[in-house]
Amino acid sequence: MASNNSKEDDQRAGAEIVYGAEQCYQHSIELLEELGFPKGVLPLKDLEECGRVRETGFVWMKQKAPYDHFFVGTNTRVSYSTEVTAYVEKFKMKKMTGVKSKQLFLWVPITEMSIEDPATNKIYFKTPMGIGKSFPITAFMTDEEKHKYLEDKDKK
Repeated sequence: MASNNSKEDDQRAGAEIVYGAEQCYQHSIELLEELGFPKGVLPLKDLEECGRVRETGFVWMKQKAPYDHFFVGTNTRVSYSTEVTAYVEKFKMKKMTGVKSKQLFLWVPITEMSIEDPATNKIYFKTPMGIGKSFPITAFMTDEEKHKYLEDKDKK
């Protein structure tokens, strides 16, 4: 067990860490915006700790309890464990842990999400087997984001 803790410590060395529901929520929203993802793609509840190591791109978010969310726009149930981790870069979260999607009768881990081409307005989710599925970006937007997106689209 000690080796597992030192690996975790190594991953988190030099991290910016915030605590508490309000600060963590704000931190997670700012991160998603910076990466180019809609705010609703990680609807975590009761966040207790969030951290980011800018040098490596490693991020984590801890919540009080696991949380299941149903995305109406994709007709998909997604489960978030008490800790979600990933390595991030613009338009991509990879090596994700703590996220599973229910497909038919199976829970399938999601290890990557990306926006390959922002012009297509699609988010692509990938499993450890490399199999993936894309959905419209609007399916993960907050109501505020959808409203602005539709306004901007109408202006064009």
